[in-house]
Amino acid sequence: MDESGRLPVIAPDWPAPAGVRAAVTTRAGGVSEGHHACLNLGTRCGDAQAAVAANRARLCRMLRLPAEPLWLDQRHGNAVVPAHAVSVGPVADASWTDRVGPVCAVLAADCLPVLLCDDAGRCVAAVHAGWRGLAAGVVEAAVAALPVPPRRLLAWLGPAIGPAHFEVGEEVRTTFVAVDAQARLAFRPAAAPGKFYADLWLLARQRLRRAGVSRSFGGGLCTYSDGGRFFSHRRQPGGGRQAALIWLQSVPSG
Repeated sequence: MDESGRLPVIAPDWPAPAGVRAAVTTRAGGVSEGHHACLNLGTRCGDAQAAVAANRARLCRMLRLPAEPLWLDQRHGNAVVPAHAVSVGPVADASWTDRVGPVCAVLAADCLPVLLCDDAGRCVAAVHAGWRGLAAGVVEAAVAALPVPPRRLLAWLGPAIGPAHFEVGEEVRTTFVAVDAQARLAFRPAAAPGKFYADLWLLARQRLRRAGVSRSFGGGLCTYSDGGRFFSHRRQPGGGRQAALIWLQSVPSG
């Protein structure tokens, strides 16, 4: 934590309405040790459960969250749930709400968190979008779940493994190009035959545009290359997870 007792989180740089609150945690500010040091928020990466619980409690306290985040049972799929109407731990890779109080959250350590809100500040969503989730249509599913037209939505793309480090096979490239020929622009050949470097941020922007969301912000924060701030599964398998969170502090009247 910094000298003021606040968690060193990243505030999305996007023109979200005043009532929308959002943050992405870094690996600093917690109590976990070793390769989970120190603000690991994931329960499935071998960390002591007491440390994860303490980190989550600290997150809620320091960010003054209105409620415990809805922690999803993420499966790299396209399921989307309403954060205001489900129990703890639903199997899903995205959640949304149009209520003040619920906190939408996703965990990641190379996969891409995508945050959504509408330009009136009446609904928000958090999306876990690794390449499998993107290919499965999780972004499109989240956009469709929100109770506003896609043209009214804003998106912010969080920290993820960058295109200089995300090496994938031909099958990944083929999966995306089969849906959208423009997806080929998100892949460049790697040194090894049949391997490519993939740009998750560009793939997500393409999917957002196809879903009708033309305003997207963020991108460029690489989890793999910035080990001082972020956990990265490819850099350090079995390490921790950071969180991307979004909630409504207030909604417009009328």
